Amino acid sequence: MGKKSRVKIQKSGSGASTVVSPKEMMNLISELLQKCSTAAPSAGKEWEEYIQIRGLVDKISKKQKGMSIVFDGSREDYFQDLLSWAQESGASCDSFTVANFGTEGYGLRATRDIKAEELFLWIPRKMLMTVESAQNSVLGPLYSQDRILQAMGNVTLAFHLLCERADPASFWLPYIRSLPQEYDTPLFYQQEEVQVLLGTQAVQDVLSQYKNTARQYAYFYKLVQFWWAVSSVMTRQNQIPTEDGGRITLALIPLWDMCNHTNGLITTGYNLEDDRCECVALQDYKENEQIYIFYGTRSNAEFVIHNGFFFQDNAHDRVKIKLGVSKSERLYAMKAEVLARAGIPASCIFALHCNEPPISAQLLAFLRVFCMTEEELKDYLLGDRAVNKIFTLGNSEFPVSWENEIKLWTFLETRAALLLKTYKTTSQEDCSMLEKPDLSLHARVAIQLRLAEKQILEKASDSGRAKRLHFEKKLEEGAPLPRYEESDIALLENTDADAKLPIILRKLEEVEEGREMQVEEHSHLLNGEKDVYGMEMEANGEPVQEESQEKVGKDVYSTLDSIGSSTQRGQREEADLSDSRTEDDPKENSE
Repeated sequence: MGKKSRVKIQKSGSGASTVVSPKEMMNLISELLQKCSTAAPSAGKEWEEYIQIRGLVDKISKKQKGMSIVFDGSREDYFQDLLSWAQESGASCDSFTVANFGTEGYGLRATRDIKAEELFLWIPRKMLMTVESAQNSVLGPLYSQDRILQAMGNVTLAFHLLCERADPASFWLPYIRSLPQEYDTPLFYQQEEVQVLLGTQAVQDVLSQYKNTARQYAYFYKLVQFWWAVSSVMTRQNQIPTEDGGRITLALIPLWDMCNHTNGLITTGYNLEDDRCECVALQDYKENEQIYIFYGTRSNAEFVIHNGFFFQDNAHDRVKIKLGVSKSERLYAMKAEVLARAGIPASCIFALHCNEPPISAQLLAFLRVFCMTEEELKDYLLGDRAVNKIFTLGNSEFPVSWENEIKLWTFLETRAALLLKTYKTTSQEDCSMLEKPDLSLHARVAIQLRLAEKQILEKASDSGRAKRLHFEKKLEEGAPLPRYEESDIALLENTDADAKLPIILRKLEEVEEGREMQVEEHSHLLNGEKDVYGMEMEANGEPVQEESQEKVGKDVYSTLDSIGSSTQRGQREEADLSDSRTEDDPKENSE
């Protein structure tokens, strides 16, 4: 293998290691843990809480400056060691090399022509850093006693990474030395760069991510590079099967995680028979071309928060939209029952998509029920072939009525327009800002994300208007409603395309459309404003006051009391440190 690396303790600017009073540090850590363990702040106070938490983190960071373990040389100096180690360990390395691709950062460059669907890369299990390998390392005794580590695989991997980084004889050192020293996720943004995200849908997740990571850090404060380790894991972790194939575990996959993202299909899987990660080519690659893989159907908000990059041509970009049938509405019981039969909660998180159609079959079904009259609801509950008709709700070919279509598309047009008004800048202003040459990388990414959200909302509003006009014409002409036969019935979309695949490397916790909302989300911001249009809304678009859940009385429609209710998360100790959104993504795009 290549040259050996010398591990050293980074010195402060004065040339001496920083001396920190244990009592002073403990007081700061205790204050940070207390601040991060409080309940979610009231609407509009999230930014204020972030400033307070960040101030404490900055104080602690300054006092720990100079205590980090660093390696001699640059990251690039260790790529040859990485390739040599991978080859010696049984990985395939004869089809590519690591190269710098400018704004995309480092990636894999083909050293020969590669055909589409050709197996060009495999990584044996022994090279992977997993929760299981962590249990068999020096971390094992702590893991066996600490409930947080047992409950949170991503935190376990972060500590595993730190322990191995500090061990000069670690088997994984060639991989660890090749990792970036810093990341471009919002955890590493300056305060003014995070401030650019205010008003976007992403800001809530960014602030929550910072708070949760700070809470984890305070809990394990002695590990001074926890921030780096968490980012390394967050941007690279994947789900793989355990050795016996019986469970799913988390893993870091050396070399493979150098691949950058592009649109396409998932082409990486896990071969249990050969016990290795395998990747086939997404397309034909000529010698010296960059080799890409598809990370998954993630929005740009997810890419920015969990991977640290904005993907300009993202075919799967989307904006979250929160909708719910008001429990105070007279027709709530009937609407909740129709939705339940369609497999949709009465309060959901959906998405507006960047392409046509802007809404999924699930959202179309929800909006149709949301806008139904009492007679229409009765028809879908008790009418002829009512059971079969439920399954046409998500099919654009079979409207409930022309009036219903007009209502739902009017609602979408109005809702998207209202959300656009909550931004502090216009799309034109954002475009002008992006032309400034002195923008920092992080500020540029934040503005790109903000602009992309607006463009999706603009398209959704325009699409809603076009559809409304179309169905108004149908109504005016007295056009007959399309009739369906049983052979025409289309089930609601299955948006989880990965469920149809064999064992693959699974992404973690992407936003799933149609997911029931949790109680604490009622106080969240949407686009920087109090979400008065988000949670509970009448069909005519008028916001209503949220009420405590009432037991729905027995009626001829046998409505279930639980439909549309939100379940409070358990107050387990491990839940205090967890946030599924920080476990989201396998790797970053460029560094």
